Amino acid sequence: MSNAPAPPEVPAYQPAAVEAAAQRFWDRTRAFEVKEAPGKPKFFCLSMLPYPSGALHMGHVRNYTIGDVISRYQRMTGKNVLQPMGWDAFGLPAENAAIKNKTAPAKWTYANIDHMRDQLKTMGYAIDWTREFATCSPDYYVHEQRMFVRLLKKGLAYRKNSVVNWDPVDQTVLANEQVIDGRGWRSGAVVEKREIPQWFLKITDYAQELLDGLDALPGWPDSVKTMQRNWIGRSEGLEFAFDVEGSDQRLSVFTTRPDTLMGVTFVSIAAEHPLAVQAAANNPDLAAFIADLKKGGVSEAELETQVKRGMDTGLRAIHPVSGEALPVYVANFVLMGYGTGAVMAVPGHDQRDWEFAQAYRLPIKMVIVPDEVRDALAEISSHVANHDDPMRAALGESGAIDVYDTGAAVQVVEEFQRRIAEEAAYTERGWLVNSGEFDGLDFQQALDALAARFEREGRGSKRVNYRLRDWGVSRQRYWGCPIPVIYCPNCDAVPVPEAQLPVVLPEDVADAFAKGAVQSPIKADPEWRKTTCPQCGAAAERETDTFDTFMESSWYYARYTSPGAADMIDGRARYWLPVDQYIGGIEHAILHLMYFRFYHKLLRDAGMVDGDEPATNLLTQGMVIAETFYREDAHGAKDWINPAEVEIDRDERGRIVGAKSKADGRPVHIGGTEKMSKSKNNGVDPQSMVDKYGADTVRLFSMFAAPPDQSLEWNEAGVEGMARFLRRLWAQVDKHAVEGAAAAFDADASTPAQKTLRRQLHEAIQKVGDDYGRRHSFNTAIAAVMELLNHVSKFDDGTANGRALRQQAFEAIVLLLNPITPHASHALWQRLGHAETLLEDVPFPQADPAALERDAVTLAVQVNGKLRGTIEVAIDMPREAIEALALAESNVARFLEDKTVRKVIVVPGKIVNIVVA
Repeated sequence: MSNAPAPPEVPAYQPAAVEAAAQRFWDRTRAFEVKEAPGKPKFFCLSMLPYPSGALHMGHVRNYTIGDVISRYQRMTGKNVLQPMGWDAFGLPAENAAIKNKTAPAKWTYANIDHMRDQLKTMGYAIDWTREFATCSPDYYVHEQRMFVRLLKKGLAYRKNSVVNWDPVDQTVLANEQVIDGRGWRSGAVVEKREIPQWFLKITDYAQELLDGLDALPGWPDSVKTMQRNWIGRSEGLEFAFDVEGSDQRLSVFTTRPDTLMGVTFVSIAAEHPLAVQAAANNPDLAAFIADLKKGGVSEAELETQVKRGMDTGLRAIHPVSGEALPVYVANFVLMGYGTGAVMAVPGHDQRDWEFAQAYRLPIKMVIVPDEVRDALAEISSHVANHDDPMRAALGESGAIDVYDTGAAVQVVEEFQRRIAEEAAYTERGWLVNSGEFDGLDFQQALDALAARFEREGRGSKRVNYRLRDWGVSRQRYWGCPIPVIYCPNCDAVPVPEAQLPVVLPEDVADAFAKGAVQSPIKADPEWRKTTCPQCGAAAERETDTFDTFMESSWYYARYTSPGAADMIDGRARYWLPVDQYIGGIEHAILHLMYFRFYHKLLRDAGMVDGDEPATNLLTQGMVIAETFYREDAHGAKDWINPAEVEIDRDERGRIVGAKSKADGRPVHIGGTEKMSKSKNNGVDPQSMVDKYGADTVRLFSMFAAPPDQSLEWNEAGVEGMARFLRRLWAQVDKHAVEGAAAAFDADASTPAQKTLRRQLHEAIQKVGDDYGRRHSFNTAIAAVMELLNHVSKFDDGTANGRALRQQAFEAIVLLLNPITPHASHALWQRLGHAETLLEDVPFPQADPAALERDAVTLAVQVNGKLRGTIEVAIDMPREAIEALALAESNVARFLEDKTVRKVIVVPGKIVNIVVA
């Protein structure tokens, strides 16, 4: 407690001045720069690095405020906290913007970085800016190139031809997730299938470890882990081969449903399968069909939803058990990149095959049945066995059951057969029928029996398969990290020697983009491509593809730990890693977070890091949503209007009942609340909110409006409410400070009112600490502080001990709010009599167990289960005294008039229920 003289009175809360002063202080004291401190517990808090698009949006503000609250709180608990920031600076958006603006991507990107850095500093985030980097800097990507060269030498990187999604407008490969309804996610162009050479990393070598590792991540959301498990897609099944009629070739397939083998009626192959290419060589119609299939994308979502199309190749596959010759179709739902590029088609028990069979009038066989159908067949078989007449229980090819007795069992079987033939495939597991020697087996028995047979024949065996495919890291656009490979006519693909790295991407390409050209400048520049082979010295050319930008964001977290290191990372990483808290959107659950985990394992196996996972805890924040407004033009198209340009009418419950344009006063349509986006023009400029209310108010609203993992609905009325709260706190602290320094609080001399406020104070400390540290429930932490301020406001005690307690309460409120409103807290801490101390190093308040003890408790009093009053009782008051007090309570007594009290139930510390008749 400070005994400094009372500070002079200050003006009302002025956010701009308060925030500028605090930020100058932090800069002067280098408040957030950290170094390794062996022996001191560390905390690495990391928010996903932003793309430098030009301006922060409210999603950025929410994401980085969550990280800042956690960082500041952890520092106040005594930890050595690292919170860095960098820029995910490569990528197609910068290149497209350069084409549009006829400038160089580098110039556009660096200007955006400068602007966004200033915006982040305006928000007051506790960032160690000495560790900042942009992924487009050669000082950064040289390490990525060096790592790729090493992976290439270890066989973990390789090149092969691959069928890809090709965007003809953006002139680049798209990931499956970037194809939406068959079109490129940015250009909107119809995506094509192309087969081109691509570089890959062998993430499939780590598939099982990536899957198993999810069980060791209790701090990650279950939803993220489920998505990753599904994406890895481990399945156990049987791989075997069909012979091809009239050929010594074999057609390999993998199936997770070997129990359905006897139901195969055709085989489907991908358009790029070697057998399809071979068949098309002498079949112009098939060649034209295959060419047409290349117009679609290769995403699984598209394959599942598109109309099933195919063409008979004329080839026949020989069933490995029955010997039946089956037609081989090229089908648009089979891809060369998934499995073997061939699928055994069982239309009776696979819905996609069923749809194809319906379209092309192919046979549908029933070979798997559920319990009730198996029982019906057994009943029919028993009936046949006990009669002399020639009744058949087996199903003929027509599917009819030839028996004289058409009882209930026959009807069950016939109805099941009809559903498969006319309505849909039966895709559940069950019991084998119409399968010869395998009749009566279940799934596992059939798998074991077929595996044993095929292994004896040298035809196949059990196998574990994964849906996960190797990571294609090649991109055909300019603005990315050059892939460090040289193509030599004698030596083929040769890695660039490490001593010659980095291969620098030329940034002075304004002339190329001034022409509006789409082609990559490094592909168009023969001088850049020219080099010599490091192995034989012959004239050679550089690779002109660049890395997928997920490469840069897969290891950036580790580079923060080792600024200036000569290699990718150094020994400092062992102090800081793993990341203790990672924060980012759920939309990154699969691609980024999968590659993030994979790259960490590559670094581990290279001896650079310890541990198997890059981040211990993951928080996926919800979206920021806002109201939308629009008008329709003459053709019915929506013209979206920004909420800032709309005057809104609300009812007494705050619901929108009308809206009109501020520009012309005419009504506009209300479109509902949706994610803030440019397409709906419902984004809110964070800077405009900061200018109007201050950064602390924006931070406070962002944390108060919703829990961090849920969507936040933007509501400026809510922002105004947070501003009022800060003004109220400022005024009360100022009024208290003007009265002069307070003496030390004497707990032993406390009055009942002082004991109550002290208990309320320490209850708030206990709750807020738990909300920050364990629950990450920042909205309830703020609510608890607001409630505490209300208690302090009502505390009318001008005694020395009362003022001392009020001083303690205000100091606690300032400290409790510091992680969320650091600028105001910094100023109010000084206002409360403290020198310019670094508030972040003041320990977070700790609840005093003695202060939490209650002398009395409030009990609800019910009459026949309905609340009729409350009573204040001593903690140790006898039961009889509690009953008497409850019966005597004035409002309760009214409901006891002319009634007979049959029972009084006392639940200690909670409730009294009086039962009357």
